[in-house]
Amino acid sequence: MQLPEDFIRYTREVMGEERFQRYLESFNEETPVSIRLNPRKTQGWTVTDGAQPVPWCREGYYLPRRPNFTMDPLLHAGCYYVQEAGSMFVSHVLRQHVHQPVTMLDLCAAPGGKSTAAIASLPEGSVLTANEPIRQRANILSENIQKWGYPGCTVTNRYPKDFRKEGRRFDVILCDVPCSGEGMFRRDEATIGEWSMKNVEQCWRLQRDIVSDAWECLNDGGLLIYSTCTFNTKENEENVSWIIGQFGAQVLPVETQPEWNITGSLLDGFTEPVYRFIPGITRSEGLFVCVMRKPAPAPVPLTYPQAIAYLRGEALTLPDDTPRGIVEVSFMGHTLGQVKNIGTRANNLYPKEWRIKTTHIPTDYETILRHTEPHTDRR
Repeated sequence: MQLPEDFIRYTREVMGEERFQRYLESFNEETPVSIRLNPRKTQGWTVTDGAQPVPWCREGYYLPRRPNFTMDPLLHAGCYYVQEAGSMFVSHVLRQHVHQPVTMLDLCAAPGGKSTAAIASLPEGSVLTANEPIRQRANILSENIQKWGYPGCTVTNRYPKDFRKEGRRFDVILCDVPCSGEGMFRRDEATIGEWSMKNVEQCWRLQRDIVSDAWECLNDGGLLIYSTCTFNTKENEENVSWIIGQFGAQVLPVETQPEWNITGSLLDGFTEPVYRFIPGITRSEGLFVCVMRKPAPAPVPLTYPQAIAYLRGEALTLPDDTPRGIVEVSFMGHTLGQVKNIGTRANNLYPKEWRIKTTHIPTDYETILRHTEPHTDRR
């Protein structure tokens, strides 16, 4: 199997010689075969002899060999899902960080592995929207979701920008973004011929567009799970760094065990907790995951002239340390509405039909209400 020279040169530099050699040796090994059980349909069942547990997923198992899955009716009944072991890590992430019912969006969900893992791992009463932009892939996603058989799970066929335009909001968003697919090389040799540095560049730009739309759909305090099946830092750490700088995202740690052999950051100077599964090191085909929280900033306090400008629909200039994206603005402790802060200015989102139409702008604030101390019962 001949890997592209640009890939070898770049990946050797990113991974380091020892780690890269272990990765190359994995091409001479059999790829792991793993399944994830459906906990609702397999109570009282067990897996075949010789199966070993996937350590980061309580329903996951490595099989001793690859059976003929197509000819097993229990697969078609949704009793288990054939899934690469690294991708099951989403179950571990959700069980660690989500402890009450939530609304979740899996933005690029086909064929459905991470969606079925998510809905089985979320607290009872959670609602999952599994979305796939490409129609044909959405049909496959729908089939797998229906077979899995969980309530509270719907399938949609939209682009990320459609959710943003609709004003939909979610507590958790999984962005398993389209990528250059370096983690597919061992399983699908055709992906090697499709790889190029140009494609890597195109991918990280597309990934940022997807995250930008997703971020606006995320509730304050919500979780963004960013993942790829590729190894390079451009689509991974460098994009996470961009998300932090652009939106003020807070990176969250995920508890792992040393024996899982998960690799952290490979980008010099980047110290945030990220999780990379490399064949030959981790028993997986390749995955990168970073978990981020959207901060819930206090409303930005406006002066009286700024408040009137906002109510007239004008753009504002906010302090330099104001988070990017959608933020609330307030006057004397009361929220007026929202703006979209892009750094150089904050675009006004106050409804047009509510805006003050008069051209007369008073220079001083005429006090009608004044703040007093809270009433205290002195009995």
